[in-house]
Amino acid sequence: MSQARIIDGKAFAQRLRDRLSLQVAALGEAHGLQPGLAVVLVGENPASQVYVRNKGQATVAAGMRSFEHRLPDSTDQATLIGLVERLNRDPAVNGILVQLPLPPQIDPAAVIAAIDPDKDVDGFHVENAGRLALGLPGMVPCTPLGCMMLLNDVLGDDLSGRRALVLGRSSIVGKPMASLLLAASCTVTTAHSRTRDLAEECRRADILVAAVGRPEMVRGDWIKPGATVIDVGINRVPSLDPVAASEGRTRLVGDVAFDEAARVAGAITPVPGGVGPMTIACLLLNTLTATCRQKGVAIPASSPGASPAAP
Repeated sequence: MSQARIIDGKAFAQRLRDRLSLQVAALGEAHGLQPGLAVVLVGENPASQVYVRNKGQATVAAGMRSFEHRLPDSTDQATLIGLVERLNRDPAVNGILVQLPLPPQIDPAAVIAAIDPDKDVDGFHVENAGRLALGLPGMVPCTPLGCMMLLNDVLGDDLSGRRALVLGRSSIVGKPMASLLLAASCTVTTAHSRTRDLAEECRRADILVAAVGRPEMVRGDWIKPGATVIDVGINRVPSLDPVAASEGRTRLVGDVAFDEAARVAGAITPVPGGVGPMTIACLLLNTLTATCRQKGVAIPASSPGASPAAP
């Protein structure tokens, strides 16, 4: 029997999206503004097509304008950057997201660098990465932002003094996650494939964020009793049912061996239903934030007297 509190990211994300819908409506009433999000998809990657469709539906459901641009797999880098530059100049577009991965003939770093940092709702532009590292206002990557919101919901707003370990050092999750935890006055360790005594490092952590992309790598005996575990991993592995596995069916697991860890941790995110739903919700939050910053207006409260930051 699981002893840990299961962190329901799906329910939290729905509350956030409901609040954002109210804030978008309030922004329209007060200032005549409607946030616009442009999503660019190059090629026919099936997973990317699903992500783009889901993002478009979520954007419209929140009362924002959705602009989809689909380009063929043969698109060259100059053409894509030209589109990004047009979106930079379009006053109806407040946020720009270029869906990754891109075809091999296109350098993703060059495309991200072409996005106006103020419209970079993915938070991947080097200027936004630098702002986050320096503790300055900027656009924060969606997944780490969602992780922090879940941590604050479980542990409260004051995380100061807690030992936090981030397993993974990607620019998309690991590095910005470490910066956010450091800004929250945690004592932060970044661990990775070359960390010595990795299990022991994990056992010291009050907060463990796993974002390494290896199925169930973090075992239950790696977890400090009572720790809060945020599992960012989404990995497809064969079904536990031998017949289903023989038919090629799969199941989703995280980077943490959930059943083992849940017997030790104080709170843990499941996969699916944990961090995943927060990513699109935080994309919408970033689009609202970008719109208000561009127009020089405050983010509306979702109800009289409500804090703009509280879901």
